[in-house]
Amino acid sequence: MFRVTNALRVSLSCLLVLLATGLWCAQAHALDWQPLAYAPAPAGNPLKGLVPYAGAANPDDFPHSMEFSYFPLAAVMRGPGQYDWSVLERFLDQVAGRGHQAIFRFYLEYPGKPSGLPAGLRDVVTLTRWERPSTPPRPPVLNETPDYRHPALAPALTNFIAALGQRYDGDARIGFITAGLLGLWGEWHDYPRNELFADRALQQSVMDAYARAFRSTPVLLRYPAGDADPVYVANAASPFGFHDDSFAWNTLPSKTSYFVAKLQAAGALEAWQTRPIGGEIRPEAWGKVFDTAPGLPQLQDFAECVAATHVSWLMDSGMFKTANPPERRARALEQVRRMGYEFHVPRIALRHSGGRLEITLEIENRGVAPFYHPWPLQLALLDEHGKLHAQQDLASGLHGILPGQPAHRREASLPLAGFGAGHYRLLLRATNPLAKGLPLRFANSTQDADLAGWLSLEKLTLH
Repeated sequence: MFRVTNALRVSLSCLLVLLATGLWCAQAHALDWQPLAYAPAPAGNPLKGLVPYAGAANPDDFPHSMEFSYFPLAAVMRGPGQYDWSVLERFLDQVAGRGHQAIFRFYLEYPGKPSGLPAGLRDVVTLTRWERPSTPPRPPVLNETPDYRHPALAPALTNFIAALGQRYDGDARIGFITAGLLGLWGEWHDYPRNELFADRALQQSVMDAYARAFRSTPVLLRYPAGDADPVYVANAASPFGFHDDSFAWNTLPSKTSYFVAKLQAAGALEAWQTRPIGGEIRPEAWGKVFDTAPGLPQLQDFAECVAATHVSWLMDSGMFKTANPPERRARALEQVRRMGYEFHVPRIALRHSGGRLEITLEIENRGVAPFYHPWPLQLALLDEHGKLHAQQDLASGLHGILPGQPAHRREASLPLAGFGAGHYRLLLRATNPLAKGLPLRFANSTQDADLAGWLSLEKLTLH
């Protein structure tokens, strides 16, 4: 005998009809929904939240699931078509070993550092050396900008991107890639020496190369651009997300050059629905952005910026320090939790049919952005001894569940043949493809109640 505690019970008359004719009566078709209580999901859920530089944070500093690093192109390119990936491999393995996914960017110019061009290109591509102003009281720093119009540069960059994608597209160790390669820090500008920046032809070549090379791992561009943009190739209809590297400082559209204004001008305000938004909190505001009185007149309201951009992740070294006051940390946890996705299972319905458990559940997104990775949803039964049974992937995962929409329905059928009598718990999880990756935790009070990393749904009893 099978019994579902607090779930659908089929009346005896309907069951007799089913056994005699093989037909369900009206009551058996009706779903007996059981509610599941909401509880806030953690700020350190995978592929969202604040991001420190790789290896710079202790696990107890602030919850996080990703780490970031820059690399000069010279770190991997040894010559035309010749690459040594060992530096990148070590970075990815170290980050994955901490249970995190990586974000990275390659650059050709970085103020205060030598050119990122590999030796072969430095021999032929002219470098313009100039002093870039720094935020006072820091002094100006030397920068080396390559001649982006040199004919050797475009094929070198596009061949590198092709090789990078062939090796790393879909790698579970990688969360996101920022396109980089052009401009200061790979941020696609050379301000205030704008005349030195890459022309449209090179921008287009780099974008086309990334689009060909990466079909799975999300790639983000620095600036949204429409057809009338005076500097950048139009990218509103591209497959790329965007990253705002002056977040909460130049984000809300009080000027045409600010991030949301550029999204508006590009016709890309809804890009977040299919393409991720990331970035970096303005360094002057690191940590302080979460204070009630930050003392920075240029600072924009963090919550408003999150709502306007639908941002999923942001770099911020300020919260990865032990000196943060408790009030700042508490406010940061609350505000960061609202970034990206937050999935809640509001209700579930079960029925027993022909030796199988038929499951219908609903999932809603209470966050500001979808989940951009195709992680499968998996159901399982947990017995009284802590052993999992009948693990099964659902046909559809979390991908495409947008905030503000009605709950999405997911259905599955688990076989019960061969199960012994006893008490079981029906569990749900989103499977992180990273071997030691952090579990995605649902915004439900029964998350981790019976097994870490799993959402407990219903109690079942088999007789």
